[in-house]
Amino acid sequence: GCVLVVSVIEQLAQWHNSTVKAAVERLCDYIPGKYQIIRHMSHCIDREMNADVVCHSLRLCKQDPGQPLCHLYSPPKLHHFCELMHPSTFIFLPLQKSFMGFSSVCAFPLLGNLCEKIKYVLRNKLPFEDFDGDKFSTFPTLRGYHWRGRDCNDKNTTVYPGRRPDNWDAKSDSNCNGIWGVDQKDGIPYEEKFCKGADSKGVVLLGDSAGAHFHIPQEWMTVTQMSAKSFANLPTAFSDELDWPQFSEITGFLNSTIGGWTDSLYLRLRKRNRCNHRDLQNISQNGTRGRLIQEIRAPYFSFSLARNQLLDNPAIVVYATIGNDVCNGERDTLAHMTTPKEMLSNVLQALRYLDSHLPNGSHVILTGLVDGRFLWDNLHDRYHPLGQLNKDVTYSQLYSFLDCLQVSPCSGWLTPNETLRNLTSERALQLSNVLKEIARSEKFANFDIFYMDFPLRQTAEEWRKMGGEPWQLIEPVDGFHPSQIAAALGTGITWQKALHEWPQVLGKENPFNDQIEAIFKDQGGH
Repeated sequence: GCVLVVSVIEQLAQWHNSTVKAAVERLCDYIPGKYQIIRHMSHCIDREMNADVVCHSLRLCKQDPGQPLCHLYSPPKLHHFCELMHPSTFIFLPLQKSFMGFSSVCAFPLLGNLCEKIKYVLRNKLPFEDFDGDKFSTFPTLRGYHWRGRDCNDKNTTVYPGRRPDNWDAKSDSNCNGIWGVDQKDGIPYEEKFCKGADSKGVVLLGDSAGAHFHIPQEWMTVTQMSAKSFANLPTAFSDELDWPQFSEITGFLNSTIGGWTDSLYLRLRKRNRCNHRDLQNISQNGTRGRLIQEIRAPYFSFSLARNQLLDNPAIVVYATIGNDVCNGERDTLAHMTTPKEMLSNVLQALRYLDSHLPNGSHVILTGLVDGRFLWDNLHDRYHPLGQLNKDVTYSQLYSFLDCLQVSPCSGWLTPNETLRNLTSERALQLSNVLKEIARSEKFANFDIFYMDFPLRQTAEEWRKMGGEPWQLIEPVDGFHPSQIAAALGTGITWQKALHEWPQVLGKENPFNDQIEAIFKDQGGH
């Protein structure tokens, strides 16, 4: 974090031909709120050291005994350190106070309960604001309706997206799809007229950070693009854990504001059957050290999944942890990868749980792991956004820096060690084959099950046909996750496969879609 901030400040000073102090003030003006901790750094940056040296001088970075010195930039010939008259007064004391205040805020009695609630929400992937406890919210972030369909009555636990209509919603909208009331011409409820027998179903994603659509805006650290407008979405981004599920491949529903365009399985299901409106759940989490599939079981899953076997419509559940089971930041990364035996046991346990909770007629799609060699092959010699101004930081340097800090999102693929990259892909293929065999051989009472490879190769081919380059399919800041373009293209490939091979999964097209939209238009969208 320190290296990132100092790098941006130094480059802002260079780009605007200003002093470091002026660059700090400029950055503080850009960012919502005032972050005084940044101002303390300016004392040391004035010495024109690179960011690594500055952060070690500030003691925000350190070298543990017996560990290598981690650095993003090439080491300087001479090592400089801050030579301040009173470091405890000018730097270390304010910094210590800032960090102590941040870390101990939950110790205050009035904030303790709030902190515990936030931890509970993040741990169980539940909305922070959910007054009726039905796991749906009217608030967008903090696991709100960016992640799940928007609640239309947060004071009634029996009203939520995805349920079967109560008495055909003649008097109120019990499933939040916007279709309710009675047609005065014939006395038939609109829900019955338009949605009866329409094979309505929702979509649920069980995913990792790629499914949650992790994204750090490039303009946050590219000084040639930086302005106050660049950070306007910072509060939203942080309260959504730097994820953008509202633009994602499976559950996206808003027009993308982070580049590319939004195309999702949910949007296509909604277009196919307007009765599916708002029936979505994105139960994904960041973090490459945990193996998500091990948590997709009671009690974790019983807290997170919002589906009533008796009252709700069937669902299409997409299981897509495309890298978690082989990706970690450990030095002995191979030893920390999921084994095929573990994969089989964990997935079967999760599927049995789903079978006891999903409504009959549901579907489960198992997505294979990605071949992450694509990352190194297409990025390692390109310049990272932090290195574009001075051509001094490549993705190879970034990967080595993160690996040295033992915070690499994937030590097995983000490495110059070709043998290790190949071994990681070999394990990923083994785990994909486990999923494929499960889909072929296992049967369940309440859903059928399908398998598909992660469509990276087809996505890259499609993008090339459109005149794009493979590296544009990867998030530029972290150099690891699929970009918005990759997510949108992947949706089309998945949809076409489903149409041709498993048409029963998508349901039939609703012949009343145009009538539904016409009525909405006549009524001003209500």
